[in-house]
Amino acid sequence: MNRNIKKVAVLGSGVMGSRIACHFANIGVEVLLMDIVPKELLPAEQAKGLTLESPAVRNRIVNQSLDTAIKSNPAPLFSKSYAKRITTGNFDDDMAKIAHVDWVIEVVVERLDIKKSVFDRVEEFRKPGTLITSNTSGIPIHLMNEGRSEDFKAHFCGTHFFNPPRYLQLLEIIPTPDTKKEVVDFLMHYGDHMLGKTVVLCKDTPAFIGNRIGVYSMLAVTHLVDKLDLTVEEVDKYTGPAMGHPKSATFRTADVVGLDTLVNVAKGLEQNASHDEAKGVFQLPEFISKMVENKWLGEKTKKGFYEKVKDAKGGSEILSLNLKTLEYGPQAKVKSSTLEATKAVEDIRKRMKVYEQGTDKAATLFRAMHYPLFEYVSNRVPEITDDFFRIDDAMRAGFGWEIGPFEVWDALGVKETIEKIKTEEKRLPGQTGEVASWVHEMLDAGHDSFYKVENGVRHYYDIASKSYKPIPGTEEIIVLDHIRESKTIWKNSGVSIIDLGDGIINCEFHTKMNTIGGDVIQGLNKAIDLAEKEYRGLVISNDGKNFSAGANIGMIFMMAVEQDYDELNMAVRMFQNTSMRIRYSAIPVVVAPFQMALGGGCEFSMHADFVQCHAETYMGLVEFGVGVIPGGGGSKEFALRASDDYRPDQIDQNYFRERFLTIGQAKVSTSAVEAYELGYLQQGKYAITMNRARLLADAKAKAIELAEAGYVQPIQRTDIKALGNTALGLVYVGASSMEAGHYISEHDKKISEKLGYVMAGGDISQPTEVSEQYLLDLERKAFIELCAERKTLERIQHMLTTGKPLRN
Repeated sequence: MNRNIKKVAVLGSGVMGSRIACHFANIGVEVLLMDIVPKELLPAEQAKGLTLESPAVRNRIVNQSLDTAIKSNPAPLFSKSYAKRITTGNFDDDMAKIAHVDWVIEVVVERLDIKKSVFDRVEEFRKPGTLITSNTSGIPIHLMNEGRSEDFKAHFCGTHFFNPPRYLQLLEIIPTPDTKKEVVDFLMHYGDHMLGKTVVLCKDTPAFIGNRIGVYSMLAVTHLVDKLDLTVEEVDKYTGPAMGHPKSATFRTADVVGLDTLVNVAKGLEQNASHDEAKGVFQLPEFISKMVENKWLGEKTKKGFYEKVKDAKGGSEILSLNLKTLEYGPQAKVKSSTLEATKAVEDIRKRMKVYEQGTDKAATLFRAMHYPLFEYVSNRVPEITDDFFRIDDAMRAGFGWEIGPFEVWDALGVKETIEKIKTEEKRLPGQTGEVASWVHEMLDAGHDSFYKVENGVRHYYDIASKSYKPIPGTEEIIVLDHIRESKTIWKNSGVSIIDLGDGIINCEFHTKMNTIGGDVIQGLNKAIDLAEKEYRGLVISNDGKNFSAGANIGMIFMMAVEQDYDELNMAVRMFQNTSMRIRYSAIPVVVAPFQMALGGGCEFSMHADFVQCHAETYMGLVEFGVGVIPGGGGSKEFALRASDDYRPDQIDQNYFRERFLTIGQAKVSTSAVEAYELGYLQQGKYAITMNRARLLADAKAKAIELAEAGYVQPIQRTDIKALGNTALGLVYVGASSMEAGHYISEHDKKISEKLGYVMAGGDISQPTEVSEQYLLDLERKAFIELCAERKTLERIQHMLTTGKPLRN
């Protein structure tokens, strides 16, 4: 469909509307954000002599909402400068402006009558063919269509973003019978490629897919509390990361979302899902009803399943709610032999099997949660969707599950689990022990799983044809899990080198947190060797939760404690040489970072020919936190980039200072855009992928593009302008004054001086051109000298023990 979205109007500036506006601004779209006109003046407005006709008053609601959103944490914008892409207005004065937009998104209060009144105004000014969608979590989409024009109906559907829109990946598309197919196809494509969402096509049923299954799952747990004699702490421990769910688990999630929101969705489902055999699950347990009555709604009322209080020493303490007495008390530690057994199992699918087979309370809850869930989701097909894989997509993208219910069922064995569902004793309301007939038909046809992988592409069991089909859209996505077994050409304990096809290979880290040690260094050099001999390009990326948390500081700590400085010198030299090989190999190297790309992960990215990064890339040189400077080429690289910034008519020290402080303050970007603003990424040498699932395919395409453009091996730089004593004086004076003012410690001062010495090019009397290798030698020497400091060892040990930096 030939449609281009240049400008969007968002009607309603509440929590969702303002943040949806911010996310469109993130991708470069011009946004008009509007809301109602205030009916009364505030005292401050009266004092200024303003009236209800004053522009500042008429746009007060929308401006305050946007300002609150921009200041919120986590930030809804990739960069605060993107706020300039959003223009504000109000429904009375500015509705005519929607004639010039390409998409109108309604995000007003969840009341059908109010939404319809807004649509009346929209119909007055909307030009034919303009997309019009409603962001609602529960109101039937078809009811909003009543009385609308034919063109409105043809271009209207539901677009349910999950909060916060920037970070939660789920976008549900809910068409009506009147919605044109090409409109649905466009929104599915745009949501995926441009907004970076997992886009799920839903039927117009109560709560759609994500909230229907997610709220069922959460409330199912509340009905098991009495049956299994569970505490708040036990539930959240058992239903958290070990189960493949977020850290907030069940009750903490309810506190964050708001118990009132959860209850509203539950009541809506109880009333409107009349044919749901398990709608009794949506009836609230007594303890939840009493919590709502007491207005213990979670974070918004400072009390929920948890309460944050001050202890006797004035520190913060988080109490938990006793679900029997409804009194708050200190949290009890939770122990479980099953959870201990799962800790050693990295593969989530294998971990599910270990969890299910346990014998303690945690495993009992696992079975009592999942067996009814399998029955429930099987019965929702075809009610809420014709394709069961969309349920898994919704739960991963909207509720943060690592794998969805059908994927868990596959992991446990479909046929074996059906027998266990029949005999499960801890039954939930509406549970019969029988799964939907289509599951039996699948097994009878000789198909024993919901999913399978063929030729690197994931397929799902299609109920209508009783055969496997590729999941739509996945043919162009590269998933290493799907090709690793057949396409690995070399591997060691920390790295797998995988053939991506078309002459491009990928080097994948698979250490804990993808930290960089000797095995990763060896693997990277092997990958470059292979690429130079037999292929035409290399990509460095992986399927982990984070690109890389940096160097293996445990290895550094051991060498430093044993005072094996020759070994440490060799290790640092190898790290530096690997960074340089990434830059100066005979083939193009594309690094594809995402989430955390810290320390060495950042340094490798900084040395790549091109960085294809996910929008949510948190990149930084954080070595100051463990008492050292960047030692894998990062300090050298910032000196080089400062040199390239210098201009004959400007003061060089300003550029030097800016680069120095980025490292000295261990600044980490909050987005890929900010990584560019901080200097970790360079203009023309990076691009952003919005959808994480498409990152590896985009990186491969870039490697091919560089190769086909006639890639030429670069020549090492020998023209880096080092400022010498001019910059050193700036560093020493600044560090001394910061220490004197008690802003930094004595050790921080020492680290700052070492970094300054490297970036300034050492003790040279005047600005001089130096080589990269010269700076690398200074960097390595400074790094090793700092590793010999007792304070550095204390910081490294603290980081290894607590995972947090220590200031001393």
